[in-house]
Amino acid sequence: MKLIRLSEIDASMIDLVGGKAAGLGEMINAGERVPDGFCLTVEAYSSRDLPEKVVIGAYERLGSGPVAVRSSATAEDLPDASFAGQQDTYLGINGSASLVDAIHKCWDSLHSDRAVAYRASAGIDDAAMAVVIQRMIDPVAAGVLFTANPITGCRTEMIIDAAPGLGTAIVDGTVVPDHYVLDHHARTVPRLPEGCLGTRELEQLRDAGLRLQQHFGSPQDIEWAIDSDGVLWLLQSRPITTLFPSPPDTGEARLYLEFGHIQGMLRPCTPMGVSLLKAGSALWFHAHGVHGDPRDPLPRLVPIGGRLYFDLTDFVRHKAMRKRLSTSLQVYGPRVQGAVEHMMTDPRFAPRRGLPFRLGNILRATALLAPSMIAGIASSLARPDAARIRSYRAVEEIRRLTVPPSNSATTAERLRWVIEDSHRAIMSHGMLGLMGPLMAGILLGAAPSGLLKGIASNEELDIVLGGMPHNVTTEMDLLLWNLAVNARKHREIFLSIPPDELAARYRTGRLPDIGMAGFIDRYGMRAAAEIDVGMPRWDEDPAPLFATIANYLRVDDPELAPDRRFRQAAHKAEAMIETLSHRARRRRPVRGRIATFLMRRSRKLTGLREIGKFAWLPAIQASRRQLLLIGDDLVSRGLLESRDDIMFLTLDEARAAVHDATDHRRLIASRRADHRRELRRHTVPGALLSDGTDVEALAPPGPVEDGVLTGMAGAAGQATGKARVIRDPAGAYIEPGEILVAPTTDPGWTPLFLTTAGLVTETGSPVAHGPTVAREYGIPAVICVRNATHEITTGQLITIDGTAGTVRIMDDD
Repeated sequence: MKLIRLSEIDASMIDLVGGKAAGLGEMINAGERVPDGFCLTVEAYSSRDLPEKVVIGAYERLGSGPVAVRSSATAEDLPDASFAGQQDTYLGINGSASLVDAIHKCWDSLHSDRAVAYRASAGIDDAAMAVVIQRMIDPVAAGVLFTANPITGCRTEMIIDAAPGLGTAIVDGTVVPDHYVLDHHARTVPRLPEGCLGTRELEQLRDAGLRLQQHFGSPQDIEWAIDSDGVLWLLQSRPITTLFPSPPDTGEARLYLEFGHIQGMLRPCTPMGVSLLKAGSALWFHAHGVHGDPRDPLPRLVPIGGRLYFDLTDFVRHKAMRKRLSTSLQVYGPRVQGAVEHMMTDPRFAPRRGLPFRLGNILRATALLAPSMIAGIASSLARPDAARIRSYRAVEEIRRLTVPPSNSATTAERLRWVIEDSHRAIMSHGMLGLMGPLMAGILLGAAPSGLLKGIASNEELDIVLGGMPHNVTTEMDLLLWNLAVNARKHREIFLSIPPDELAARYRTGRLPDIGMAGFIDRYGMRAAAEIDVGMPRWDEDPAPLFATIANYLRVDDPELAPDRRFRQAAHKAEAMIETLSHRARRRRPVRGRIATFLMRRSRKLTGLREIGKFAWLPAIQASRRQLLLIGDDLVSRGLLESRDDIMFLTLDEARAAVHDATDHRRLIASRRADHRRELRRHTVPGALLSDGTDVEALAPPGPVEDGVLTGMAGAAGQATGKARVIRDPAGAYIEPGEILVAPTTDPGWTPLFLTTAGLVTETGSPVAHGPTVAREYGIPAVICVRNATHEITTGQLITIDGTAGTVRIMDDD
């Protein structure tokens, strides 16, 4: 079938007619008014066989005259890729010869540079082209209708842009359109300023938009035209692909705060990752007197678009807590802090009665934890070396006590262990034993800034935290550097062979021994986004480690050697403590002595800030191994396609598969598709309303200086160098002296820090992994720079100021 009328098409025919034609057919079948026309299917394109007589006959049956010739690729107007403007449309085509020529041009546009690049960025390998031919409408007004606000994400607002004549001028950006914002739920359209649309036309458009959104099941991007008789014609409807997924419908306004970027994680978490995180946390809370809903032990931790959000609503509405909330949100950066402050003026979040938590839970947890925590902090301050040794022993104890089922265990026994026992070691006295030194270290790192206010600058206090010893992540990075030193005698092997091939050779024992086995034994449980059990660990896939070693082997300047830089940062820190000690004692003797004591104690304990999360990793690694074995069994029973499909189920769903043979394969396929789409998303809202609104988009913008991007101070110092934009650390390449520009960073990224001259991230917090490790290496860092990975391109010369929190773009080369 090479030709088919639009009225005979439905959504099931997308592979034959492409996305645009399928959408038009669905609109016609739903009773909407669409210009008459037909579709030349992909069968004609695949054989490059244009049935001219048949096409011309269909054109004549339309009445000849002007028609629109529009591309309808099979990868067009999809839920996760709109391809807007990537293929060509030709309007006002008149005559058979012009029609045939326009069809050939539409076919050719499938392989234009912009279309090929778009498909590559969307992860689409190839596509085929159908062509839609429709009777032209001679409009008095035309434009675009979005059934959700594409800028803020608000699902209850409808945006209409309109202009006299053809709507292409709006799409092309060559006119300033009349702009209308309508409320979905308002009974009537409010009186509006003069424009090309009146109240009647706006009400028609709103009603059509609501009908199409309901029909297609998602917010829609709709092209429309109104003719001289006042008739509304719908020319196209496709999903709005840029919207961040909306939060769950709770029936009232809620405010959500993105939780992951504090941990340096913006990539979507797998469903099993969220499920295991909640199950492990439930065990911890229950062990410490906090009782909640067993079906959802962390109801305020809400996965949205695969990211972890915290429901802040009840805290914003609490009269006393909201006053302190702004200060506590400083760690999220000025944009998120400002967005939440903005929402405090919204009547929907006015103060209410009642506490945002159960008082009994707080009292029980305090009674259980406070005595040991206070004692732990006090003993750590008194004997920091002994406390640190206890912390390391506690980690080893937790690791020793994490004992998975035997090889003979059944699948049901493995799953029961994951749910009930995998995190029990973390409830041991060992974990409580390391919390005191950890908290003491955090307090010691923060306390001097208050005591030395007016005496020491922020930059000087940052230097004090440089080269901080006893950080498990820093120790890991420096050990990886030592492996690179060992690899120098085999430099050509490690530089010329791709990381994946090096990993394959390592697994089969065909690589020179550089000490990788010992590294994997100690740190193989780590990975980028390591709190997600769905992420492969380094012991499964060491390719990222070999990519990093190759980066280290490119360091030729001895001054750039990471171990030397770390030692230099430590020497500067010790020298700065002496300087500040003399200065403070002269001006404020008592306070100066206290501050000096705390700074020196900080050098012994603050590096432990990473150890708490590190202690959880054995449980996550062991759980992952058991889940993959469960996946193997479900594959053998025909319930999964591959073993790691188990990561796209929750623990309850896995239980249903194991015990009841529930087949989740269709659900998994849908979740995998969602996950792949979210992996391509570069921007994640820091604060989100329940109607989908990105709260940061509502906050007033700050002052902007040409060529300067403003963020937040992360680590003191300045650096100038070429930018290297990296969105995924796996296999990433960075030249010594380049400045790393990334969406975020977690411990899986930090090996790249050893050769970079500086760090710029789009999210983060001064206490998050990235800035902390940057301070320890003595490299400047600027965090919370909105859209940094888009505003900056690889190769641009930039200067970053980690004290002022600015990035200056020097050129466009």
